[in-house]
Amino acid sequence: MDEKKKYLSASGYSLRGSNYSINIPQDGIINPGYRGSSEFMLDEEEPKSTTEQIKEIPSKLKKKAQNAFRKKNIYKRIPIFNWLPKYSKEDAIGDVIAGITVGLTVIPQALAYAGIAHLPAAYGLYGSFLGCFIYIFLGSCKDVPMGPTAIQSLATKGSWQKAVILCFLTGCIELLMGIFGLGFLIDFVSGPVSSGFTSAVALIIFTSQVKDIFGIESSGGTFVQMWRSIAENMHAVRIGDTIMGLSCIVVLLLMREIPRKWKFHHLNFANGNKLFQLLPNIKIGPKNDDEKNAFHKIINKTLWLVGTARNAIIVVIGGAIAAYFYNKGNTDLLIMIGEIPAGLPSFQIPPFSIPAVVNETTGEIIEEGLNFMDLISELGSGLVVIPLIALLENIAICKAFANGKTVDATQELIAIGTANIANSFVQGYPGTGALSRGAVNNASGVRTPMGSLYTGILVILSLLFFTPYFFYIPKAGLAGIIIAAVIFMVEVRVVKPMWRSKKTDLIPGLAAFIACLVLPLEIGILVGIGLNILFILYHASRPKIHMEKAITPNKGIKYLLLTPDRCLIFPSVDYVRNLINKQGLRTQVPVVIDCTHIYGADFTAAKVVETLVKDFNTRRQPIIFFNLKPSVCGVFEGVSLDFKLYYDYEALELAIEELNIIGSQNSLHPQINRIATAESA
Repeated sequence: MDEKKKYLSASGYSLRGSNYSINIPQDGIINPGYRGSSEFMLDEEEPKSTTEQIKEIPSKLKKKAQNAFRKKNIYKRIPIFNWLPKYSKEDAIGDVIAGITVGLTVIPQALAYAGIAHLPAAYGLYGSFLGCFIYIFLGSCKDVPMGPTAIQSLATKGSWQKAVILCFLTGCIELLMGIFGLGFLIDFVSGPVSSGFTSAVALIIFTSQVKDIFGIESSGGTFVQMWRSIAENMHAVRIGDTIMGLSCIVVLLLMREIPRKWKFHHLNFANGNKLFQLLPNIKIGPKNDDEKNAFHKIINKTLWLVGTARNAIIVVIGGAIAAYFYNKGNTDLLIMIGEIPAGLPSFQIPPFSIPAVVNETTGEIIEEGLNFMDLISELGSGLVVIPLIALLENIAICKAFANGKTVDATQELIAIGTANIANSFVQGYPGTGALSRGAVNNASGVRTPMGSLYTGILVILSLLFFTPYFFYIPKAGLAGIIIAAVIFMVEVRVVKPMWRSKKTDLIPGLAAFIACLVLPLEIGILVGIGLNILFILYHASRPKIHMEKAITPNKGIKYLLLTPDRCLIFPSVDYVRNLINKQGLRTQVPVVIDCTHIYGADFTAAKVVETLVKDFNTRRQPIIFFNLKPSVCGVFEGVSLDFKLYYDYEALELAIEELNIIGSQNSLHPQINRIATAESA
């Protein structure tokens, strides 16, 4: 006989909060703990009353507060303390190169993203430096460059006051989510929903820039509305802007990707299996770096820099062309972004209200003012969705370059929340880490979050010294930069593997994609998440139950062994009860519920199980629970459920034979003395 299935003689050791007993060896020696599904602790202490538990709350809070200021927690929540003492000269060199390279990417992107948010170009730069400095202290990922992103910009619409107060409130919500450990909320956004949302956003951003490519006016808040407006205004297409915009897109794509069929002497691609290769990955010369001469190294570095800083190069060239024609008198050839205030933004409290716009001559109110509550009402669901989107973007970067390390979503919420709060005091709008900038940061050899210092400094220098030159940057050129970036965000490649693995996953992804195109963005992603949760709830409400007919070895008594595959919660219990009752009525034999996989239950489940037990007792049919976890036992005991529980196969089969004899004599009573045995460790 297996030593793990000893049949133990009766002894009266009571479980806390229970009126049934568990047998222990006659020598009184209890093995140290029970393993697996039968694990529980024996405790002779009486449970504390609610009043006693309430009195203990202040001391528990005090203890938590003391733990919060322990060195371990401080180092965890202020990550700079971990890496700064080990900072080296090599780290500094890598961070300087990466920071400047990312800065060359951030500046044109920030100017372009402000247009997506319907804000003056300067506000993109305002949100691109202070958050970088904050992230150095609180960020846990070296590859995250804080700043505006395409998705965040699309979700930020309205006046600059609304954008700034949205930045402040978004930061507060993100910080509170981090403090209360709500980083797990990202788990409710599945991969298909995230892909559908990202693809829809890419198409919406693409559509929002078409008007600047053609130099026309358009309106509308959704994908369909914008295209309808574009179609109505296509008669006003401007030739100069169209040529500039399309040329920028073509050049950027050529600088980004080189077709594999193009042949060059001594050309070595980083990954020959891909159809297209990134320009920075093109290598000239021998494959072995030690065999390359100075010429090869200079060319490779130049190609890498050109491919990485392509956005800045396009802005400079486009601005030079626009300035040439503008100074020659062709002021209407290209639409330019215009004046940008020189200098840094003033440090001030975010606007918690918007004053009314009044005609100074007549005193007539042109636009009604808004108080704080009006602003909250207008921002609406964006206050929930934008922080979630920010977390999604940020965690995507962290996971992409984690190299096997764990990602602390809670710490990232604290970091980006604090950064957004700080940005709101310098008129920035909501931002987070961008995957495109993160890829540049990683490829540039960033070593620590200190790289963000040099990115922020470069943005500050541009605000102090280069804003007069930003006047000449053509809007069509910025639109081309955005379009060349977002077309790669459409995640068509995930459809085929998703179809092969699980076709139903396409439904919430497709729903999120369509809803984001037809409805406002924040409503669209909520539709996708809601549908995904419905799928989860349906799956939870229909647990699979393995049914097996068994016979006791001694007397050959038939019984039915039912094994549910998951926990019992309110959506599933009626389904489980009906199925068990149906099988019980059909077989008319003792029924054993193997609870090995039931790791949780709730009050509703306990009440339904109580009814199930009564149903079986009414028709004198034994029902027995096997291997029930102590936590579930506690839930059942809360409703004074009277049930039979066993942890040992031999005792279970003996009880089935005994109960079957009693049942055949028609003397089975609903209230049966509970007998249990425990499996030895």
